[in-house]
Formats: sequence, C-alpha cells, structure tokens
Amino acid sequence: MMEGYIMHGRNISEKSFKAEMARRYGEEELDNFTAAFRDNFISEEDFKNISGLGFNCVRLPFNHKLIENQDEKFTINKSGVDLLKKAVSWCGKYGIYCVLDMHAAPGSQNQDWHSDSDGEMFLWKDKKCQERYFKLWEVLAENFKDEDAVAGYNILNEPVIKEDGLNTLRPFYQEAVRRIRAIDKNHIIFLEGNIWSQRLEDIGEPFTENLSYSCHFYHPLDFTFNFQRGLRYPGQANGEYWDADRVCKDLEVYHGYSKKWNVPIFLGEFGVNSRCGECYGELEWVRDTLKCFKDFGFHWTYWTYKAVANNVFPDGLYQYTANPPWVNRQGPIYGLENLYTLWKNHEKDIKESWKTGNFTLNKKLSNLLVN
Repeated sequence: MMEGYIMHGRNISEKSFKAEMARRYGEEELDNFTAAFRDNFISEEDFKNISGLGFNCVRLPFNHKLIENQDEKFTINKSGVDLLKKAVSWCGKYGIYCVLDMHAAPGSQNQDWHSDSDGEMFLWKDKKCQERYFKLWEVLAENFKDEDAVAGYNILNEPVIKEDGLNTLRPFYQEAVRRIRAIDKNHIIFLEGNIWSQRLEDIGEPFTENLSYSCHFYHPLDFTFNFQRGLRYPGQANGEYWDADRVCKDLEVYHGYSKKWNVPIFLGEFGVNSRCGECYGELEWVRDTLKCFKDFGFHWTYWTYKAVANNVFPDGLYQYTANPPWVNRQGPIYGLENLYTLWKNHEKDIKESWKTGNFTLNKKLSNLLVN
C-alpha cells in the first residue's frame, strides 16, 4: 500500500495517484515506478533489520489489486502473489512471523484512502465485490497454507459498517472463514472489529477455532495524531485527563471480550506521531500502552515501520528527515504528488531516498518496543 501521509503527502487513494502517473507517463512507466517503489521502500535488508532490532513479527499490508487483475473476469496477478511469497520467505529466513493483512479490499471496506477509496465503499452492498474478496482469500490460503513463517491472515483492515454492523459483519466473516478453512485449517485468522477496528461486539462470539480478534488503538486521537497542537501526555485531551489508568480503561473492554469469549486479542495497530521523540510525552504514552497490553495479555504490532517525517498521523520507527524537492515541506505541493513532475528527471535520486539506510531510527522508541 502507498499511503499519502507516509510519503509526506495528501491522503489521496493509491488508485487516484497511479491514474495521474499513468496519464502523464503511460502505463509502462507506471509499472516501472511501482516496481521501483516496491524494490526500494522495503527490501530484504528491512526484514533482516527488523529481526536484528529484536522484533519477531511483521504485519504486511497489501492492496487487493496487488494480486488481482482489474478485469471483468476473476484472474490472478501471479507476480503480485510472488511478491508476497518473497516477503514471507524473507520472514522465514530471518526468523520472524508474517501476518498477511488485506488493507484494501475489492470495492473498499471503508471510505478512507487506506482502503484505496475516493470516498465510497461498495464492499458491503456489491455482491460481486464480496465474491471477489472471498475468492482472493481462497487463492491466498492455497498459496500460503503450508508456510510456517505465516502467523496468520488479517483478512480485512478497518471495516466500517455504519448501520446493523453485527448482522452484516458477522455473516461476512463467517463466509470468509468457511472458505479459507476449506483450504487452510492451520493458520490463525484475525478478525478486526467494526468502525475502524473498534467494535468487537459486531463480530460476536467466536464461531470456529483458531480465531483472534483484532483492534487498533490510537486514543486520544488528537494527541497521538497531533491533530491538536501542544497536547501533552499525561494531560487533557478531548475534555478528559489521559494517563495510564485512562488508557487501560479504554482497553479494558477488549480484555472483557477476551475473557468472556476465550479469544486472544491482537492490537494490529497502535502508534503516535513523534514530534521530537518524547518532548510531549509520546514515549510515555507508548510505555503506558505497552504495559496495558502486557497486563491484559494482548499481542501487538506497531504502526508503522517507516515514514517520511510528518507532523500529523502516527509516523515510523524510522523517519526520513531530509527535504529534497520530492518532499518539499514548504509546499505548496507536499510529498507524494511532487512525483508527478519530478519522477522523469530525478528517478535515480528518488529511488535512493526511499531506502531505509537514508532514514533515521528512533532509538528510544525501538528500545522501548523490544524491551
């Protein structure tokens, strides 16, 4: 997935960005650009590095379009499947697990850019989109059923169903799991709650074995995303005082479901914008959140591994702090969309800038997460 803010850009959908790149350069050059991004932004060295830092798992987000050709017939893009296999093989090589995360589903499961949506979501009302989704997971299950490095399948990122969530999400998940289990009876299946992975009650009690329920945690949002400048942790946010007790209180509801239903909880995303590492209490928020996770027995992956340094949204363990023309923090065009005009003449330098060796590790955050 190519998320705008991770490249210090506007949060436009991946499809709209690529459509404009294709309009300017043609489909062949778009393919070259996409391959260059995939080869340089994340490579084998990153999996080696993740293992070396002391982590044991990566949650790998992908767009359904990576593995599905965009035609009326249902056909599979073998090169996309091979790309996922390569990533899984690197996980195995360096002794870490991989959670395969469908971040953008056919038709989009929410209205946000990270589901590759331009404001519409069709997955919940278009049976053709649903059938393509189910078939994609059958393909993935067939390809990864014997992979020891795969911890499991995070089958849908942040679904949003605004009305009658339980009667929509639960049967949808039941059908998806039924079709996966007909092929793969071994891997964990991670089910995210409704409303951006918050409402586990819209899944209901487990309906088969070897499930894990998944949540995302970024509360209080105005602080973690740095939407409201100057907020500190511990401190006031959204009319409440936030400290370790308040964080645990927010997470306690998931612990209650875990005990009630005997289902493990996976916090697939949590993170904070690192304004200057720890000057506003960012690391203290992480420390308190991790302690709550430990006390409740939750498993987790941090969002995210790397990003171009930005002043909003949860940023990376690694940050790119330089300001070349394709970042251009002074504007008026920021980050991602500068590539429309600069790719042709700066391709070599842009590709080099994407490599993690040019990013800076937040060592205090890294040490906190692995200890």
